[in-house]
Amino acid sequence: MALANYSIATISEFVGRELGVSDWIEIGQARIDQFAECTGDRQWIHVDRERAAKESPYGGTIAHGFLCLSLIAITQFDLGIAPPGTGQVLNYGLDRVRFMAPVKAGARVRNRVELLTVETKGPGRVLIKTRNTIAIEGEDKPALVAELLTMLIAS
Repeated sequence: MALANYSIATISEFVGRELGVSDWIEIGQARIDQFAECTGDRQWIHVDRERAAKESPYGGTIAHGFLCLSLIAITQFDLGIAPPGTGQVLNYGLDRVRFMAPVKAGARVRNRVELLTVETKGPGRVLIKTRNTIAIEGEDKPALVAELLTMLIAS
């Protein structure tokens, strides 16, 4: 991300602005299977291709909502949400998450990030809230919308 004059000192000037849109990420069946294995969430709608093709209202398997949610961190990192001069970036929490539409295996998603609030939490510490909209390529409805809290600590 290359926002002119974007720094910890000026970050509050960017409230209400879009900070960027990530590259597309393919959510293939292998990624879904790996997430299922890692989390233990092996519901058939995610991992059983034959059953999902027959019984799922989506015509096949779909990604876990939490898999899509987990992509927020890496997409924000890739966008450079942490301005120059940031030494540490800590996930602080989520204020609101809404899963809006399923992501079918093989679909591509991307994150659109808007800065909602900035709160100084002491010398060199800033808590930001961003709205993250995980869009699905070719779909009108996003996969999810989440408000993420991130603590930025100056280096």
